[in-house]
Amino acid sequence: MRVSTIGVLAFALAGLAACGGGAASPSPSAQGAAPVVKQYALSAAQGGPDSIAVGADGALWFAAFDGNAIGRITTTGTLTTFVLPTPSAGPGSIAAGPDGALWFTELDTGRIGRITTAGAISEYPLADPSSQPLAIVAGPDGALWFTEQSTESIGRITTGGTITEFALSDKNANPGAIAVGPDNALWFCQQGDGKIGRITTAGVISAYVTPTASSVPSSIAAGRDGALWFTEYYGGKIGRITTGGAISEYPLPGAYSGPSGITVGPDGAMWFLEEHQIGRITAGLLAEYPVSQVSTGSFNGIVTGPDGALWYTDRFANSIGRVAPGAVR
Repeated sequence: MRVSTIGVLAFALAGLAACGGGAASPSPSAQGAAPVVKQYALSAAQGGPDSIAVGADGALWFAAFDGNAIGRITTTGTLTTFVLPTPSAGPGSIAAGPDGALWFTELDTGRIGRITTAGAISEYPLADPSSQPLAIVAGPDGALWFTEQSTESIGRITTGGTITEFALSDKNANPGAIAVGPDNALWFCQQGDGKIGRITTAGVISAYVTPTASSVPSSIAAGRDGALWFTEYYGGKIGRITTGGAISEYPLPGAYSGPSGITVGPDGAMWFLEEHQIGRITAGLLAEYPVSQVSTGSFNGIVTGPDGALWYTDRFANSIGRVAPGAVR
């Protein structure tokens, strides 16, 4: 599932009313000067950036869906492109592996890819070429875990290429983003039925319904508070789920906020992408900062870089963005 909208440049900074789980209501945050934002334009060969990850070489690596390539950008902005050997593979998500390589999904050809920091690419086909592997993450067990949209499954691949798949009981789950929780389980967004799923490394699966109907949870990340935080694209909210399954939701101001990618920032807060904005949230504070482009969607990625800044993909502007919060400049 690819969610993408184009909205009007906006800046909102307003109080929130929390719902679900009895969480405190975030209020506007006095952040002082807004973060410094810089965007690096991509070529057509690097087009359609989706997910982004930090490599073992200290550079940022991203999946270029439209360019059918894996891109690399240094913290000073130098770009390199590695074209995939399989045509129209549809690279959608990328993650650093435990072996020092980057691992990625090939949405349109049903493969899991691997690329070394020197640019050597390997591909591993799944049993069903139409399985649509979407998101991938390095698990706590030394393997990579990924979601499969059309087969409604969670997959696992070792660094040696051995693949195992676990079918979900929910047949409208449409699993998307996946992250490692503080409990060493894998937590994932079920975009189709508005649930947050959980799978242990032994393959035991459970799911928790978000309070907002048709919320389309689209991205998830572990916070420093021992919980997981997620975005609700159609719900226009940021959610928080404990490892026990208790969910709190924080509505965002604006009718079309469309939150997508989320990550823990260098300051310990959760940072996320919105329609033309970068947001920051803790259990008590919210701030939103305007960015000239930024279109959101279920693929848009954001990650804390080795330079202490936040790096994100911007499909709308076909660029990679850098956000320097606080004292980071």
